[in-house]
Amino acid sequence: MKTAIVYDRVNKWGGAERVLLTLHEIYPEAHLFTSVYSAEKASWAKVFPKVITSFLQKVPFTRTNHEFLGTFTPLAFETLDLQSYDLVISVTSEAAKGVLTKPQAVHICYCLTPTRYLWSEHDFYFKNPPRKLRPIPFFWHLSRPIVGYLRKWEKVAAHRPDYFVAISNAVKERIKKYYGRESVVIHSPVEFEKFVAGEPVKKGDYFLYVSRLVPYKKADLAIEAFNELGKPLVIVGEGSEKRKLRRLAKKNITFIDRLTDRQLADYYKRAKAFIFPQIEDFGIVALEAQASGTPVIAFRGGGALDTVIEGKTGIFFDRQEKDSLIKAVRKFEKMTFNTKDLVENAKKFSKENFQKKFSAFVSDVLAVTIK
Repeated sequence: MKTAIVYDRVNKWGGAERVLLTLHEIYPEAHLFTSVYSAEKASWAKVFPKVITSFLQKVPFTRTNHEFLGTFTPLAFETLDLQSYDLVISVTSEAAKGVLTKPQAVHICYCLTPTRYLWSEHDFYFKNPPRKLRPIPFFWHLSRPIVGYLRKWEKVAAHRPDYFVAISNAVKERIKKYYGRESVVIHSPVEFEKFVAGEPVKKGDYFLYVSRLVPYKKADLAIEAFNELGKPLVIVGEGSEKRKLRRLAKKNITFIDRLTDRQLADYYKRAKAFIFPQIEDFGIVALEAQASGTPVIAFRGGGALDTVIEGKTGIFFDRQEKDSLIKAVRKFEKMTFNTKDLVENAKKFSKENFQKKFSAFVSDVLAVTIK
């Protein structure tokens, strides 16, 4: 069976890219299709037998400036030639689900989330556009007709896959709300080898936040809370908001970047707790913390509802407000957590479990199709 894997753009490294490599292990002969590919920024993709790009690859500067591609990606994916493939797996948070396949093919969409800037985060995105788009005059007014077009296209494209698989229950709900499609949940794979707690380590006195420093990740909320608490907070990450966040932070807050995997694992293991104030589609970092033996203080929403067990592997706070997070931190400091519970919960989301569940799902749908 000839298999294709389709992804929005291959020019970075993150959680979605881990999914692609895990799928490659299941389907080592599969070709990877995408809108644009930067071999320099995505060297991980060289394991695929072939990476096939759209016409956008020939447009100058598009390989690393995806913010300007939204209007053109529907056509880019519709013109990819997938007619010789029997199984198509699109991994997407944008337009890759809109590829056209032959009638006999089975198309499974592994949905990271419905396109965030068109649906669940529309208002937030256009109040806080990417830095590269901010200089565009009348950005909001110019974007309105484009957003209208893209939303209509998405409504059509969302009915092209034969099956939807969601990475979390939060994404399952969004798929139903915005696309009117049912889905099953198979959580994203997490590689824990470098994080799993071994011998007990002495905990430090600091709390830990790890993420890209962009607006929706809510690092500013963590900073505001810890400015008032006066407790040590270590922030690990890079992003467009870093300079602004440094100005906001008091002396009890430390910024760190360019860590090796081993150094990051050590920060995870020695932290008192991991701070997770954002709404994530899934949230791998919260599981990396648990695998390291560190409980999580999370906002009650998004993927954290699937990965954090209240009172056993962490606690929740109910409002994305400073006072709510402060109250949760103070409550946490009166609690104790069992390292074994934390690690065992994290292991439920292993790469091996993902591969078993995804392979079984594909086998089931192919069996139905063949009949």
